[in-house]
Amino acid sequence: MPTKEEIFEKIQTALIDALGVDDDEVTPEATLVGDLGAESIDFLDIVFRLEKSFEIKIPRGELFPEDILTDGQYVQDGKVTEVGLEELRKRMPFANLDEFAKNPAVQDFGSLLTVADMCRFVEGKVEVTG
Repeated sequence: MPTKEEIFEKIQTALIDALGVDDDEVTPEATLVGDLGAESIDFLDIVFRLEKSFEIKIPRGELFPEDILTDGQYVQDGKVTEVGLEELRKRMPFANLDEFAKNPAVQDFGSLLTVADMCRFVEGKVEVTG
């Protein structure tokens, strides 16, 4: 069972390898898209690396629920609706959506997820010590 520190270190390594960034750029506050430059294709690589590092299975859309952002039921005029925000909160309890909810533009969603959010996601998938 890894500690929170070990989880962060493994995620940091996965992001360094997947995105070609320096270790000092991968801080808990860093956003995957805005700060680290991740693109949609990188998310597949990141998920693969996390699955290998932690010996877990991450179903498609669990960490990055992009299907919500393309569903007319949840998006209107380029913004995520209240119903969509509720669905995102349900599916992403590890992410703080408060700031995004103030102006829920679909194109800004990618800039939401931080390294700390990823750590909380993995902590929810594995038993954490300490």
